[in-house]
Amino acid sequence: MSKLFDTLVAGGVTIIPLMICSFLVVTLAIERSIFWSRISKQQKRVVRTALQIYPEDPAQVEDFLQNHINLPIARIYLEAISIPNATPTEFALALDARTQSEMPRLKRFNNIFEIIVGLAPLLGLLGTVTGLIASFGSLTLGDVGGSKALNVTGGISEALISTATGLIVAVMALIAASIFRSLYAQQVAYFDECCTQLELQHLRSLRQQKHAQVNSHV
Repeated sequence: MSKLFDTLVAGGVTIIPLMICSFLVVTLAIERSIFWSRISKQQKRVVRTALQIYPEDPAQVEDFLQNHINLPIARIYLEAISIPNATPTEFALALDARTQSEMPRLKRFNNIFEIIVGLAPLLGLLGTVTGLIASFGSLTLGDVGGSKALNVTGGISEALISTATGLIVAVMALIAASIFRSLYAQQVAYFDECCTQLELQHLRSLRQQKHAQVNSHV
């Protein structure tokens, strides 16, 4: 551990912002992993149960969804189901509007990952430049192999360590951004599928109500 610390210290001043970036990547990746894990474990069961209950008792499915209000799909469904005597158009618009409002929560921190992907290599490059400047600044004609040789190697070490650290942080952020971008795209497609299924259930319910009214008048 002390050797790793010494290596990072040898990377110069640019190691500080790079360490901050790496801390952000790890912390936000953990938070997003917990978020997506919770959603993936619960939402399919909630959707399946809601679609089964809705044709029989819309009020009961509303209570059921209230118990899972922490899930985005539950909030989307509630937005439409809570509208009394909603027409198919109103029902579809409510689903669409609530789906759009949930998107920022799903994309949360994606911009930070993308910023770090671009920023970390530049910080590493900055450390490379400052390290090389320190190396060449230590050179003196006729004293290349003398007492200032350690300063030259120290500057080169700073240049290489900062470059490597910047690339490592950028790769970490790129992997995290790619994974969470993929999960976001899959979730959007799943929302479309779930909303379509609920719209079909709603249309069937309206059709059954109309048939029941017609039969009661006959």
